[in-house]
Amino acid sequence: MEPEIQAKFATYPLEAQKQLEYVRGLIFTLAAENALGTVEETLKWGEASYQVKGGSPIRIDWKAKTPTVIQIYFHCQTSLVETFREIYRDEFSYEGKRALVLPLNTAIKTGPLSHCLQLALKYHSLKHLPLLGA
Repeated sequence: MEPEIQAKFATYPLEAQKQLEYVRGLIFTLAAENALGTVEETLKWGEASYQVKGGSPIRIDWKAKTPTVIQIYFHCQTSLVETFREIYRDEFSYEGKRALVLPLNTAIKTGPLSHCLQLALKYHSLKHLPLLGA
């Protein structure tokens, strides 16, 4: 984990840290399993950001103003969140066209979340397909 990401996560409550580290791990696992190349891990706008070549950036964060959830942000000018909402209407809460909202007190449903993250990691090769080929 990049030192600045580790330092940022260390400022969050333990439960938020655990969920963010879990989502981070999923991103790296999916990139490796799908041979998507190196994951670029940086801080953007004060949030942990992940991207592979040919993918759309994924940012993850916890905010004090919404202390019971973490958010997974996607580029709002993509069709990613609209697609997730169509496929997984009842699996997640959403923040507009930009984020999945995951409660801290609920176990993450790995299958649906992995699918959403994989679509983002492969976005540029899928963006022309209906529902991103899902």
